[in-house]
Amino acid sequence: MTLTRLLRTLIAAMLLALAPVGAEALQAVAIGGSFASPTYVAVAPGQPQLLFVVERRGVIQVLQNEVKLPLPFLDISAIVRGAPDTGAGGEEGLLSMAFAPDYATTGRFYVAFTNNNGNVEIDEFRRSTASVFRADPATRRVVLGIYHRGATNHNGGQLQFGPDGHLYISIGDGGSTPEKAPNLKSLLGKILRINPRQQGVKPYTIPSDNPFVGTANRGEIFSYGLRNPWRFSFDGNRIAIGDVGQGRREELNFLMLGAAKHANFGWPEFEGNLPFDDSHPGAHPPKFPMYVYGHNSGGCAIIGGYIAQDPSVPLIQNKYLYGDLCTGRINILTPNVQTQRATDVRFTGITANGLSSFGIGPQNRIYITQTGGALSRIVAP
Repeated sequence: MTLTRLLRTLIAAMLLALAPVGAEALQAVAIGGSFASPTYVAVAPGQPQLLFVVERRGVIQVLQNEVKLPLPFLDISAIVRGAPDTGAGGEEGLLSMAFAPDYATTGRFYVAFTNNNGNVEIDEFRRSTASVFRADPATRRVVLGIYHRGATNHNGGQLQFGPDGHLYISIGDGGSTPEKAPNLKSLLGKILRINPRQQGVKPYTIPSDNPFVGTANRGEIFSYGLRNPWRFSFDGNRIAIGDVGQGRREELNFLMLGAAKHANFGWPEFEGNLPFDDSHPGAHPPKFPMYVYGHNSGGCAIIGGYIAQDPSVPLIQNKYLYGDLCTGRINILTPNVQTQRATDVRFTGITANGLSSFGIGPQNRIYITQTGGALSRIVAP
C-alpha cells in the first residue's frame, strides 16, 4: 500500500468514527426548565409518569409528564457538603439516587452524597404517606458512611439496584490516595454490593456470595482497582463501568456481572491499558477495559451511560451511550462481552456542554443532565 493510500484509509476511518449515527444527527430536546447543577435522573418503579432529577446542592426535583412540579421531592441541602452554593465543593454534593425494586409498596429509596464532614454517605428515605410527589425527611436512616475527607474529588457516588436485587455503589479512590483502590481492606476505589435493608441493629447486611466474605478483607467489596467510577449501569446481567482516568486514558469496562465479581480493574498499576504505577498491584491480575480513548482530542472525564432501549430512537437501539465532561460529545458503541471488543464507535451528533450524567426515564427514554442546569431527552431526528 502506498503512503498516499494509507493516509486516505486512515483519514476515512477517522471520519467514520466521528460521523453522526444514521443519515442525520440525533437531537437533545430540553424539558422541565432549569435545574441547579443536576447530577442524575431516575424513574421510580410503579410511577412511570414521574421523573426525578437530582441536584448537586442536595435537592431532588420531581417532574410529572416532563413538567417540573412546584415543590421538590426531597430537600436535604442542610446535610450535604457544598449546599446551597452549587459552585462549591469541587466534585461533592448530592451524587445520585436509587429506588428499591419494591418502591411501589414500601416507598424506600436511597441517596448518595458527601456529608458535611466530607465523607460519602448512603442514606435511606421513604416516600410520604400523604403524597407520591413528596418524600418524608423524617424517615432518614444512615445506611453506610465511607471515610473520604482527605480530598473533595473522586467520590464516585453512583447507586444502582442490580438484577439480583442488591444495591451496588461506586466509590472513587479518595482523590489523594490511589493506593486505596487495590487495597481490599478499604472501601475506596471499588464497586460495593450490599443489602441496604436494616436487619436488627445492622444498618445493612452483606450478601453471603460477595467475593471477599469470610476473609480478612471488607465483605462489601464486589470489584476493585477503580479510580473514579462516576457512573455505571446494568443491562440484564451485564455491567458497564465508566472509570475516569488520570491524564492519558478514559476507560469503559463492559462485562458480564459474574466476570466483574472480584475483578481488579487495574488502577493504579494501569491507567486504562497503559502502565502507571506498579508499586500498588492488586491481588488478582488486572482486567483491561473493553474500550479506551485518549485526551488528545480534548476529552478529560468519561461519563458512563446506558444501553439504549428506547423504541422511539431506533438508530441507537441496543447501542451503549457515553460521553465526556470536557468535550460534551455523546457517542455510541456496540459492546461484545465475549470478545471484549467495542465496535462501531460513532458520534451521535449531540454535544452537551458540561455533561454530567445520563438517566433512564419512562418508556426507556434517555435523558442527559448538564452542569449548567439543562435536562434534555434524546430524540430521533
